[in-house]
Amino acid sequence: MSSRMEAGVGLPDAEGARSASGATNARDLRKALKAGAAGTPPHDEPSAAETPPPASDAFPAALREALGRRGLSLERVSERLRARGIGVSQATLSSWQRGRSQPERARSLRAVEVLEEILDLPGGALRSLLGPRRPRGRVAPARGEGAALQVLGEDSVVEKALGERFRHFNQETGSLLIHDVVTLGASGTLSNLTTTNVLRANRAGADRALFVLSFDDEQAEPLDIRVTSGRLGEATYLKGLKSLVLEIHFGRELAKLDTTVVSYAVDVSPSREPATHYERWSRANLHEYLQQVFFHPDALPSGCRRYFRDQVGSPPRAQRRISMNDSHSTHVLASRCKPGVHGVAWDFDTGE
Repeated sequence: MSSRMEAGVGLPDAEGARSASGATNARDLRKALKAGAAGTPPHDEPSAAETPPPASDAFPAALREALGRRGLSLERVSERLRARGIGVSQATLSSWQRGRSQPERARSLRAVEVLEEILDLPGGALRSLLGPRRPRGRVAPARGEGAALQVLGEDSVVEKALGERFRHFNQETGSLLIHDVVTLGASGTLSNLTTTNVLRANRAGADRALFVLSFDDEQAEPLDIRVTSGRLGEATYLKGLKSLVLEIHFGRELAKLDTTVVSYAVDVSPSREPATHYERWSRANLHEYLQQVFFHPDALPSGCRRYFRDQVGSPPRAQRRISMNDSHSTHVLASRCKPGVHGVAWDFDTGE
């Protein structure tokens, strides 16, 4: 099991745990996570009905909503369109639902009409939302979205969890320095993660950041969250995506290039299998990244190594063995980190 996070950023529309002290106990957290899993909108955010998207975003938003409601993959929709004699690729459908391009030619407009039938929508429900004709070519993704896609790839867990928020994924801040402390229990499973993140404002007015923690094993769930620097604004666990969303408020609005420190800790329930690695992905350059892994004396690994991936899921490279010290811990310190995935892996001896 592993945990993957993005540096100083992160995720979905559900009620979060709130605490003036910046900490929440396990009982309150379970209530908040249960509400989040049920899809309850936050009390302090207007609903979609109250704040309709701009005209330029109305078509992709409606298309994504209809696809989600019907539970159809882009591959399946493309197949159904082909069966009606209309060839629209998955890539084109993905571009439409992301708002990077929109249907304009006669064949594409015909495809929209058939889409309305496939998605059980009234006639004109999608076509009426199309904005004015755009310049030829694809529309470039938003800066934050494009950088995240470079590392995460298309249709990632993070993008699914974020929904609309993925397009403007924490563009107001960037991370300078991150320190992760990973603690494993006696069974070799992840028991605690503590993170300290130094953020710098890209523009004036930034007052919060989002963080995403994803687990490989659905049995590993957050039990308790403590924010020691900042204030917890949202804590949502999406069981289907095995991901925890944290929104942490800075307590003040930052001036441009101003810095702030966010620190939090998450206790995790034991997973089925021992953890084998921990990864952090970052879409931007980091000045410095420090990862420490503490092992339980009753579950010491036979070896540890560091590695780097260009993209989530790609083969690891630049692997190098690292040693443990007398405190049963190992660490990696990387400076001037380029965008990608930084990880530490370890092996447990399964022999007698």
